[in-house]
Formats: sequence, structure tokens, C-alpha cells
Amino acid sequence: MDIIYLHDLAIDCVIGAWDWEREITQTVYVDLDMAWDISKAGDSDELEDTLSYKDISIAVSELVVDRKFKLVEAMAVEIAALLQGRFNVPWCRVRINKRGAVSSAQDVGVIIERGRK
Repeated sequence: MDIIYLHDLAIDCVIGAWDWEREITQTVYVDLDMAWDISKAGDSDELEDTLSYKDISIAVSELVVDRKFKLVEAMAVEIAALLQGRFNVPWCRVRINKRGAVSSAQDVGVIIERGRK
């Protein structure tokens, strides 16, 4: 299976379990790797024959902003469900990076995989 990816999608949102985090926006960075057979699009060179990164980036951003997650774990699970449900992605890897959440670390977050390649 081929992989279509969208990496370092920056989303300003409410994220966090602490009271002070519920009152501000923070930026999370989302990496998506999605299994997809690109052979039809490779042959046709037509957008309708592939997975649209634009549509995915809009849907993921809207989900993250609207939902106001407490945990990046829940965010990752719901993003994976969105990709598999709305976009029929058979397998995905979702990486959420909440830079700055730990002062002594540059990057922190989660990586999950759902489905089958």
C-alpha cells in the first residue's frame, strides 16, 4: 500500500487538562501518514482519484479546534477515527506533538496507528 502524508500541520487550539490551559490557545503539530492506493491517481493525474490533503487538513483542524481536547491521546484517537470513517483510510499513523509541554524537552506527544496497511 502506498502512503499519502501530511506532516507538521500546525493547529492553534485549546488543549490541556489544567485550568489555565482551558483559558488559552496552544499550538499542536499533527503528522498524518495514511495508507492509500495511488495507482488510479498516478494513471489519471486527476484530483478526484486521490486523497485530498486539503480536505483532510480542513477536517482535522476543525475537529481539533471545535473539540477542545484535554489530552493529546484523545485527540489522536479521534483524528484516526475521522480519517478511517469520513475518508475511508484503511490504515493511519497519527502523531501529535505538543511542543513546550515539558520545559526540558523540545517535543512531547503521542503516536498511534490504526487499521491495516
